[in-house]
Amino acid sequence: MKVIGLTGGIGMGKSTAAKQFRRCRVPVFDADAEVHRLQRRGGAAVPAIAAVFPDSVRDGAVDRNRLRASLTADPSGWKTLERILHPRVRAARRAFLARCRRQGFRIAVLDVPLLLETAPNPDVDIVMVVSTSAANQKARLRRRRLMSDAEMAGILSRQMPDAEKRRRADVIVKTGLSKRHAQAKIVRLIQELRG
Repeated sequence: MKVIGLTGGIGMGKSTAAKQFRRCRVPVFDADAEVHRLQRRGGAAVPAIAAVFPDSVRDGAVDRNRLRASLTADPSGWKTLERILHPRVRAARRAFLARCRRQGFRIAVLDVPLLLETAPNPDVDIVMVVSTSAANQKARLRRRRLMSDAEMAGILSRQMPDAEKRRRADVIVKTGLSKRHAQAKIVRLIQELRG
C-alpha cells in the first residue's frame, strides 16, 4: 500500500485536497479531526490537558477558544500540548493504516498539517504539499476563520515556511491556480499509483 502524506500550511488547501482523495475512494486520516475527537467530552486527552491547562476545560471537554487564548498568551505551552496530543494521534494513525491494509486499499492518505515539522515519518511513501501564495493564504484565513493578525502570526510561526515544505515535497499541488487544476493533479497521481 502506498501512503501519501498530505501537508501544507494553514489555509493552503489541505481540506479541499483531502475531499478530492475521498471522492476518488481513497481513505484519508485527518489528524485535525483526531485532535478534535481527543479533546471533545470524554476524549482521551481531556484529563491530561485539564491537568496542565485547567481553565481550558469546561463540562468535560476542551474549550478550544480558551486553550488558544492561553497558548497565545504563553506560547511555551505548545510543547506541553504537543507531548499530550502527538503520541495519541500517532497511535490513531497507525491503527488507521493497519485497517486500510487489512481492507486491501492500494493507497491511503495521512492529512497531517505538521507532517514535516515533527519527527521523520516512516509511514509515508510520498509527501504531497499543497501550496498557494502568502497573500492568498492570509485572505483565506481571514475569510474562513475570522482570525486576528496575532493569532495568524502565532500559527504561522510554528509551521515550516512554505518554500521549505515545497523543497521537501515529492509532489506539489498549487491550490491558487484553480480548484480544477488541483483536483486534476490529484486524480493523475491516484491513477499512476493504481497503475
